[in-house]
Order: sequence, then structure tokens, then C-alpha cells
Amino acid sequence: RLRTAIQKAKSSNMPNDTLNKAIKRGAGELEGAEYVEGTYEGYGPNGVGIIVQVLTDNKNRTAADVRHIFSKHGGSLGSPGSVAYNFERIGQFIFSRELGSEDDFMEHVFESGADDLSLEDEESYEIICTPESFQSVQDYFIEKQVDAIESGIIYRAKLKVNLIGDDVVKMIKMLTTLEDNDDVQEVFSSFEASQSDMEAAMEKL
Repeated sequence: RLRTAIQKAKSSNMPNDTLNKAIKRGAGELEGAEYVEGTYEGYGPNGVGIIVQVLTDNKNRTAADVRHIFSKHGGSLGSPGSVAYNFERIGQFIFSRELGSEDDFMEHVFESGADDLSLEDEESYEIICTPESFQSVQDYFIEKQVDAIESGIIYRAKLKVNLIGDDVVKMIKMLTTLEDNDDVQEVFSSFEASQSDMEAAMEKL
């Protein structure tokens, strides 16, 4: 998990000094607050399920902040398990199609021990695996020097909620505000919308 977090931080261009201090503090090598992980579940517009993963040195502050964001944007926090039942935990890798053909990546799936390949969109492939095999699959692609656009262990909704019109704007504002909170590490939702509704919503933001 630490290795994955470091790779994600580097892909986001986090300065090395900041990254090293964060690692040392998490390992207890630097004086400072003790950080703990947490997960919140809740609902957005029209019952969209949302899972929020946090890393905080003050659980009361973070809980209040997350609750306020949900409430401000027309949502509500739920009890543990109220949303998670509709999500599955998977390892995900996204690759540019410029790196090879579909047959090439099917071969990568077999050789790496991953589970499946799908055509994410016209420009990329998605490879998924179990959380337990994520590290070995990642090591395979590092060894093959096939660089993923993004990768990580994620929550994926089994059933999605399609939003339209102003609900799309509300949902995007809510997710963006959550992601901008310093304690929030990851946000996952069951939200989906058509491309036209997404484009219209972005124009209103």
C-alpha cells in the first residue's frame, strides 16, 4: 500500500521533500501528529452512493468537515455498510492504446495474472485484478516498462445511478469539494451521466 501511495504521489508531481517527510511521519520517524485512516459512506443527489477514504490526525475535525460537505450539497452521511454493499474492491490499471494492440494487452493479462481487459474508451484500455494480486500485476508492468496512465485499488459501483440536468452539477460540486479537503485521500461514487450532460454541467461550474 505504501509503494502504491508513493507511486501515485509521484505521478501527481508531489515534491520529494514533502513525500519523504510524509513517509517518515507515517513511520513514526518524525515528531508530529499520529495519522489514522478512516472511511465514510453517504449519499448524494438521487441516492448516489459515495465512499470517502481519509487520512487524518483529528478524527472529530474530519468527521465534521465531511458531514458538512454532504449536507451543504444536498446529501447525507450513512452508517457503515449502508453504501459499501453496492461496491466491489478491485485493482485497476489504465493504459494508453498507443502502447499496443488489444491482442498485446490480452497477452499482458494472461502473463501478469490479472483478471480481465476492457476497452475503457477509444483511447485507453482497462485491466482489472483482485486487490491481493495488485502488487504482483503492477510489478509485472514495471518490469515490462509498460507505464499505466493511472493505477490503484479502487471501489467500483455494481449498480450506477444516472443523473441528468442540474443534479449532475450538484454531484460534481460535491465530489470536487470532497476531493479538495486536505484529509480526503480518495472518493468513489455510483454516479454516472451522459457525455452531453457532463459537458453541459462543466459549462455551469
